[in-house]
Amino acid sequence: MKRVPMNDVLEQVRPIARSYFDEAVAPAHDWHHVRRVETNARRLAAERTDVDQDVLLLAAVLHDIGRPKEDAGTIDDHAEWGAREARTILESLDQPPESVDAVAHCIRAHRFSNDVDPRTTEARLLSDADNLDALGAIGLARTFSYGGELGTTIYDSSLPPAEDDTRAGATSVNHVYKKLLRLPDRMYTPEGRAVAEERAKVVDSFLETLECEVSSEPAEREVSEVPIERDSSEEQGEGV
Repeated sequence: MKRVPMNDVLEQVRPIARSYFDEAVAPAHDWHHVRRVETNARRLAAERTDVDQDVLLLAAVLHDIGRPKEDAGTIDDHAEWGAREARTILESLDQPPESVDAVAHCIRAHRFSNDVDPRTTEARLLSDADNLDALGAIGLARTFSYGGELGTTIYDSSLPPAEDDTRAGATSVNHVYKKLLRLPDRMYTPEGRAVAEERAKVVDSFLETLECEVSSEPAEREVSEVPIERDSSEEQGEGV
């Protein structure tokens, strides 16, 4: 079999990866998410000379091909399954074993909640690129979209984050506190950390605004303090 040049393989892999995502895929982890992660990866690696761009971008495009199956309940770990599936795809294109291994490791290590440490620069950049899509305005949008799919309560004043002993947060807002605000400290690269800190400011601003909006203070006004506008006809005795 003739080996496909690495500079062409990404264009061949992209539609293959796209085929794993159908209309039923959850918006928080759909093909648009994959494309944003690829964009993030390109930006983070743009000024670096120590990165295998081909490995990084192939891993970005393939990193979530197992996510639809995990969401459907047919597999347990999309990162583990996706790494194996990526191997099959890249081997079918007769890619060098070392590149296949590198891409598979990136995919296996990208997940926030697993215990696989990214050992390579490319794996660390992919992890950062993926986590960045969980921050900022898009991260908030994904959080509430995913929470809506699961029927998760948006906000519960009786369960502040400090008293929520669940791992991911019992409400969508608590999830923001428990996961999103922790992400800047989980970044592996200086480039990822700088972007994460900027996006975290958006999250902080949102939470401050939310606290103002859900404050109970305005509701505590006495009814007698609220002025009542009387209809002019009532004052003149012309009412019913």
